Amino acid sequence: MCAERDFRQISVSRPDFRLRRYSEPGCDRVYNMYHGTSREAAASILKTGFRQSSDGMLGQGVYLSWDLKKASRYPLGLPKSEKVVLKVAVSVGRVKKIDRQGHHLQKRWRERGYDQAWCPPKCGMVPSGLEEDCVWDPDRIEIIGIMYPKDSSTSNDSSPF
Repeated sequence: MCAERDFRQISVSRPDFRLRRYSEPGCDRVYNMYHGTSREAAASILKTGFRQSSDGMLGQGVYLSWDLKKASRYPLGLPKSEKVVLKVAVSVGRVKKIDRQGHHLQKRWRERGYDQAWCPPKCGMVPSGLEEDCVWDPDRIEIIGIMYPKDSSTSNDSSPF
């Protein structure tokens, strides 16, 4: 991903499993994803692990994206210098595709035995048109890298931040 060039990356050794752009994720696989957060929240996540959000577009869970450009926007409204992107490996388990607002399982996918909800790109659910994922069990997520925004003097205008 070209967006990775816009970050300084600190990572552990682990194979790189990327999903091809606009491909549907397979069940019971491990994929690399990203989680955008603040430096303060990242320190807490590194210390105690991920925690589920209480709610969101796809309900309760940990929100991630296959797309670094999407993750690097979060948290919204926070200055670039205070943002961090965690690169993670996720054991996805059973994945449910949620591709429209009002989908009957939009916030109830876990009740039907799914481990992750996946909102594909350009389906009309996310204003940016980028994909989004919600993982129910934080224990399915392993941090494999930390990405900090490059200094503004070294980054280019195409930086995702």
